[in-house]
Amino acid sequence: MGILADIELANAREDDLLPMTVDALVDTGATHLCIPQHVAHQLRLPVLDRREVTVANGATAMVDYVGPINVRFANRPRLVGALVLGDQALLGAIPIEDMDLVISPSRQTVTVNPNNLNMAMSLAMGVRYPTTAG
Repeated sequence: MGILADIELANAREDDLLPMTVDALVDTGATHLCIPQHVAHQLRLPVLDRREVTVANGATAMVDYVGPINVRFANRPRLVGALVLGDQALLGAIPIEDMDLVISPSRQTVTVNPNNLNMAMSLAMGVRYPTTAG
């Protein structure tokens, strides 16, 4: 079946709309957040772009890219865009990494990184940070 996680989604531009909680399939083999058409309609998300995507069976399709979306898992809110695709929400690698989540396949769970409970950490290993010489 796969690992599922409850995530909260909200339209980042329309504060009057209530957020919705969806059961998302967690898939590190996918790149983006994907949401069904009915979720995009309920959140009144504008189409920002169209993208060609390759799905699990190797087929390609042109789909809408919508946003901005506030996505939240536990204490990890993030601002993302989403591909409108499929009949179930799918949480891909970019939002997983951005929220600093840990996936345990053996336990079938998703949690915030226990080494960084209060805020997400990110890696920027290729960037040189200026230091002051003492």
